[in-house]
Amino acid sequence: MAGAIIEKMSTKKLVLFVFFILLFQIFSILVGALISPSPTTAISYLATKCINFHRTRAWLMPWGSNRCQQVHSFDDPLAKTLDANDIVFAVHVPLPNTEMSPWFQYMLAVLQFDIAFKMINQIEDDVVITIDARLAYRDDMTSEWTTKFHSVEQRPLRCTFAVSKTYENEGRFYHCDPIPFMELGSVAHKYFLMNLRLPVNDTMNVGIGEIKDIHVVGIHQNGGFTKVWISMKTVFSPWISVATVWYWYRIRLLARPPVLLEKVIFALGLSMAFLDMPVEWLSMGFEWTWMLLFEDAQQCALYSVLFCFWIIFCGEHLMDQRQRNLLSAYWWQVGLVVFGSSVLLIFDLMCGRQNPGVSLFFSYLKPHITFIIVAGISVCLYFFSLCRMVHCVFRTISGKLQQLPTMPETRRLRYKGIIFRFKFLMLATLTCAALTIIFFILNQVSEGHWHWGDYTLQVHSAFLTGIYGMWNLYVFTIIFLYAPSHKHNRKKLGDTQHTGSQETQLTCGEQGPTEVYRITGKVAEE
Repeated sequence: MAGAIIEKMSTKKLVLFVFFILLFQIFSILVGALISPSPTTAISYLATKCINFHRTRAWLMPWGSNRCQQVHSFDDPLAKTLDANDIVFAVHVPLPNTEMSPWFQYMLAVLQFDIAFKMINQIEDDVVITIDARLAYRDDMTSEWTTKFHSVEQRPLRCTFAVSKTYENEGRFYHCDPIPFMELGSVAHKYFLMNLRLPVNDTMNVGIGEIKDIHVVGIHQNGGFTKVWISMKTVFSPWISVATVWYWYRIRLLARPPVLLEKVIFALGLSMAFLDMPVEWLSMGFEWTWMLLFEDAQQCALYSVLFCFWIIFCGEHLMDQRQRNLLSAYWWQVGLVVFGSSVLLIFDLMCGRQNPGVSLFFSYLKPHITFIIVAGISVCLYFFSLCRMVHCVFRTISGKLQQLPTMPETRRLRYKGIIFRFKFLMLATLTCAALTIIFFILNQVSEGHWHWGDYTLQVHSAFLTGIYGMWNLYVFTIIFLYAPSHKHNRKKLGDTQHTGSQETQLTCGEQGPTEVYRITGKVAEE
């Protein structure tokens, strides 16, 4: 009977295989640490205060030959004669003598308000600021601006005042939280122009304090990082795709139908190949604003299948023959994974990926916090359930080891080697899951670069390329090691007659991808 490659491959070849996998893993980390720049760049723009006496919809430029009439400070005599509705805050992206590029992939805009404290004009609690926002673009410095969107947006204004609110402290500035404003899913044009107005009437923009300036922080992906990222996807995509097709081809050559575990491994390869699709190359020539949503869907598909695979991978080594090969046996674990993925996907859709005027994180009721908490609880429950299942698998295998002393030495050593390889793969699976969670948390609190001699190590880039490389290598390892081997057991006739009863007792004639799969099923049945 032909088994899986993980059982038939010699120890020497298996060690070399693991060595090359670790070598590729180290290389993927070093690519991000030494070659790639930081994933993102943040540039702060000070909005220019333009005067719009006639309150027209003409586009107002902050600089250049046709720049608008400006006031440098609201304390100027001219500014004191103006109405608040006559002021338009203009921001040109990028800075003079530079231009944007499709390699930047996306652009976020965050607002930061400079608000001075006044006893007669304080910021009220739970106040909401209304912004009449317009965005335009063009691809050269002489053409007319083309409107991209116009929207009236509302954002909560949350500010604190560090000292006591007295007349002596008038003029000091509040400390206000940055306000996520908009997100562009594609940077297909060279120049962008924002015109922001704060309309004021009896009910709108009342109690927001005395605004002095508005800063717009533009965040975009670095072009150098995009090139590294797309290059890695271009390399991994054919590799994983060919491995997946090859795996299923080997499965179809078997005389028996594929079992559930083999089907899930095939689905895992498909989801990884889906994530590896380098569709970013096409976004270089087309303005696809849905690219961010598509990338999120790719990641959601991979993680959903990966989490389901881990549960089924462990569970199939615990179920007896009557329960095996049934997806319904894992209904609550798979349901938990699907629920958590659905929550994250719904959160992403509610963020308004396709509408650049809808903030990523804004809502009066803050539903995103609820979504993140629910998803976090689901992930924790899943991980604890996975650890418990791995413990049960190891306990099941330990019970089977008690039968090995009755076998001939050759057979005993063979089964010990198979079980050791399986345990090593299970521990590697748990390690990958744990490292992903740990590195994700560390990435949220520590983001930047380290200096090591004459080299600069980009920690954030190394994290992203390392994790991406780790998942590709892990999926390839599973596909390769669990593919049916072309080798067959070559045993002498005497050895076959002497050990046949023990092997029958271990496997009970059950069909499956590996010896461990077959013998654990027998133990569960007993």
